[in-house]
Amino acid sequence: MFSFRNPMNSTILFKFDINLIKMSKSIVITGGPGTGKTTLVESLKNQGFECYPEISREITLHARQNGIEQLFLSQPLLFSELLLDGRKKQYTDALKQTDAFVFMDRGIPDILAYMHYIGDPYPAIFDAECKENRYHEVFLLPPWEAIYVSDDARYETFEQAQRIFEHLKETYTYFGYEPILVPSDTPENRVKFILNHL
Repeated sequence: MFSFRNPMNSTILFKFDINLIKMSKSIVITGGPGTGKTTLVESLKNQGFECYPEISREITLHARQNGIEQLFLSQPLLFSELLLDGRKKQYTDALKQTDAFVFMDRGIPDILAYMHYIGDPYPAIFDAECKENRYHEVFLLPPWEAIYVSDDARYETFEQAQRIFEHLKETYTYFGYEPILVPSDTPENRVKFILNHL
C-alpha cells in the first residue's frame, strides 16, 4: 500500500495498492494431456499475445539427456520441484509485463493436480505457493479423444488423461478458481471463446 501526502502538510491525499495498477492479467490455459492446449497457446502467440510455454517437456528432455527416461515417474517430487521453480519464475516474469494479458501454458496448481493423480505426498510449500501466486483467470480444456495422441513425452493413455482432467478441475476449484471450460473446437474458435470471456 502506497500513500501520497500533501507536500504542504501531513494530510494523506489518497492511498492505493500497487497491485491495482499492474497492467497485465495472468491467464492460465490448462487441461489434461492431448487436449490441444499447446496448439491453442501457439495460436494466441501468433495473434501477438504474450505467451509462456509449458516447461515440463523441457525438464523431461533434459532429464533424458542425463539418462533418466521419465523423471516424473522415477522421481516425481524432484520433477515437481523443478516445475514449481519454473512456473514461479513465469508468474514473476508476467508481473513485469505491460501487455493486457499474459497467457500461460499451465499454472502452479497443475503441479499439485498431477501429484494428486499419482497419489504421492508433497511439501506444504506447494500449497502455499498456489495461495500466494494468484492468476486472474483459468481456462480448462476437457478431454478430446478424437485428437488424443501419445508420444515420447506424453505417456498417458486417454483414460489416464481423463482422470488428470478431473484432478485439474478439483485442484483449481479447491484454490478458489472457477475454471472456464473451453469447447472442443478449432484453435481459431477457441481463441475467440477465450477472448470473449476476458
